[in-house]
Amino acid sequence: MDFINAIRARASGIRPRIALPEAFDPRVQAAAAMLQREGIAEPVLVADRLTAAAVNPELRRVCEVVEPESDPRLSRVIEDLLGARRKKGMTEEEAARLARTPLVFADDMLRHGEVAGCVAGCVATTADVLRAALWLVGPAPGVATVSSSFYMVVRPFRGPAEEVLTFTDCAVVPYPTATQLADIATAAARDRRRIVGDEPIIAFLSFSSRGSAEGESVSRVREAVALYRERGGTARADGELQADAALITSVAQRKAHGSSAAGSANVLVFPSLDAGNIAYKLVERLGGAAAIGPILQGLAKPCSDLSRGASPDDIINTAAITVLQTQNAVV
Repeated sequence: MDFINAIRARASGIRPRIALPEAFDPRVQAAAAMLQREGIAEPVLVADRLTAAAVNPELRRVCEVVEPESDPRLSRVIEDLLGARRKKGMTEEEAARLARTPLVFADDMLRHGEVAGCVAGCVATTADVLRAALWLVGPAPGVATVSSSFYMVVRPFRGPAEEVLTFTDCAVVPYPTATQLADIATAAARDRRRIVGDEPIIAFLSFSSRGSAEGESVSRVREAVALYRERGGTARADGELQADAALITSVAQRKAHGSSAAGSANVLVFPSLDAGNIAYKLVERLGGAAAIGPILQGLAKPCSDLSRGASPDDIINTAAITVLQTQNAVV
């Protein structure tokens, strides 16, 4: 079974309530019908008064539809926004306007446990999705940095079967500090256990392997590894490692002999957004890998971002991953 089908199969039957705040879009409606039919999730369609009418009547019969403008929870959303942003200059008028938007309203439902996750972004920008999540959901306990991962399904290179590698962070944090790199690794390891279902093995990447070179970025990666270990990270982890030493056993034996992660890493922590974003696009376009993501990580509850070019299948796949991220926090 390939990775996508495995995700859907593992998510099937869990059926948490997942908010879809772009319910007016036909792609979202098609995905919602399939999620409900396959038992992956109970979609909660969130739409403003004007666009709620565009929701298919047949879909209304099987899915809850929430209209923020007329919902009695609207005043709560306004207060939550003011509580989060008043000190940053948000006015009551601005909070009242934002609270009526489906994305913000959906994330407030998530904040209060009325849904288990939120999937958006086929219409909203990544910045909008991330901003609403940070305001109303916030980072997970012990993690100060919200970041992202791509799940890269790559051709066989260490055995007979295709593999899934976690590339992180490739979409959110441009120039992470050592503390942020440790946060990113922690969040990626936690989500890999939920999404892929195997044990994460983390490589903190660099242009240096175990002291072969020096530089500011090398020192930052070394500090991140030390912080990850000091915090009690349970996954096997090492760094600084070059990409070939992280992935290939024969190279690891020469460049990082005795490393607990070198040669077998499945979570690659990139030192910057430049490196991560370039790497995933090259592996996707030249290596023929399937790139699934970006999947937001490090949030207290799962909020997933879609590409604005997402197909109904893409939405279903992202929702299935979101369902797996809800484990241990299912509504």
